[in-house]
This record gives sequence, structure tokens and C-alpha cells, in this order.
Amino acid sequence: MTASLSFLGHATMMFHLSGQHILTDPVLTDRVLYLRRRRFSARTWLTRQPPPDLILLSHLHLDHLHIPSLRQLPRDVPLVAPRGSGRWLRRVLCRPVIEMAPGEELALGDVTIVVTHAEHGGSLPILGLAQGYLLKGEKVIYFPGDTDVFPQMAELAQAEIDLALIPIWGWGPTLGAGHLDPCSAAEAVALLQPRHVVPIHWGDFRPLGPIWEMLAYLHTPGPKFLYYVQQKAPNTQVHFLAPGDVLELSQYQRLKNEE
Repeated sequence: MTASLSFLGHATMMFHLSGQHILTDPVLTDRVLYLRRRRFSARTWLTRQPPPDLILLSHLHLDHLHIPSLRQLPRDVPLVAPRGSGRWLRRVLCRPVIEMAPGEELALGDVTIVVTHAEHGGSLPILGLAQGYLLKGEKVIYFPGDTDVFPQMAELAQAEIDLALIPIWGWGPTLGAGHLDPCSAAEAVALLQPRHVVPIHWGDFRPLGPIWEMLAYLHTPGPKFLYYVQQKAPNTQVHFLAPGDVLELSQYQRLKNEE
């Protein structure tokens, strides 16, 4: 199987890399509390995916750690989570949890997973545990989870990143601390120097009620991000993926979903 990325939306995607299937921050339902998925059925997406070999959890906020979704997945699939969260996660999920911290590495077949720093806090100590992941296989992929810009991003550029998944907004009309907006996301791209970038974490969920569709925050972050990347990191190619799309990493060919 060639290296590819299957995108569901927000921060949920499956990397097919060097024979391994790696799932990130799975939210596999079409509603999360008062949020509704806008454009694609999570159930349909999941039926098209092979069972994951590993699940990566970036942090414990509800739009990334979704307990009902994790319970849909085979219980023998290990979950990588921030160090300090494992005891609680094992009790709640009844699945193997591998606790890791920035700087640590994990081998999965021919893929090496390096845990990276993330600048993203929370109101409680356990909610302040956050990290990203650098996946090194036939391609080098950076999945930051949710983060603000931090200086060590320039050091990650030494890995010669083929593809970076960069959050550019959130699920609501405003952003709190520890998030990237289109401008700061482009600054992160300039530090990371990836060959290709896919903007994530924007436009996929909205509060219940169709009136929210009229608000600009669901539509404008993408075009703004493209503009700023062209100014700050012109050598990086931007790829916009709709939920259900597949990006073939060998040729960076975007395959439209067929729903």
C-alpha cells in the first residue's frame, strides 16, 4: 500500500504509512455534545478504513479525546497518550495505553513515532497535558494535535518534513490561548518548512442550528491561511482536504470522496 492520508475532519485522520495504519484523535460520531459534524458521515468514513494498528491521542479536550468513539475501536489496539493520563484512560477505556512525553520515541514496524512538544493548556492539570507527533516512515509527517507556535518548531524542520497537518482555527467563533489562527499557523509553517501542508481543525463542526452556517468563521480561515502561507512560506504547497478525501502521499494526489 502506498503512503496515504485518509481525512475525516477536525483532527481525526488515518495515516497509512510503511504498512502501518495510525489513527489520530478519533471523533467517530456526527455529534459531540452540542456540536454537529457539518459535511460527512463519520460512520461511513470508518467503514472504509482498515483497523488501526495504533491510536495517537494529542490531548484530553473533548474534541480530541472522545470516549464513545474510542470504545468503537478494537480494544487490543494500543493508545499513545500524554504521560500522566494513562491511569485514568486505562480505567475508563479498558485498553492498553502507552504513556509518552516529548522527546520519547516508539517503533511501530518500519515507522518511528517521535513525541513533540505542544503549546496547549487546560483548566485542570490533566487537561494541560498536550503533545504532537512526528511520524518517520517512507514519508515524514508532523501531526501537532492542537498547539500555538513555539520556538522548537524550527528544530523540527531538521527532520525534513514531507507533510504537516496544521490546525488553523477551532470549532467556535473565537479562539482561546494555545490555538493557531490563519496568520500564526502560517508562521508555524515558516518555522517547520514542510514540503506540503494540510490545514486542519477548522470548519468541520458547528453548534446545533443552521444559523451558524452563516457565520464567517466556518468559511474564511482556509483562504486566509493560504494567503499568509504564500507570504511567509512560499515554498510550501497547501492542500485543502474535504472530509472523506484521501491524499496519496507518494504523488500528493487528492482523491475526492465518493459519498
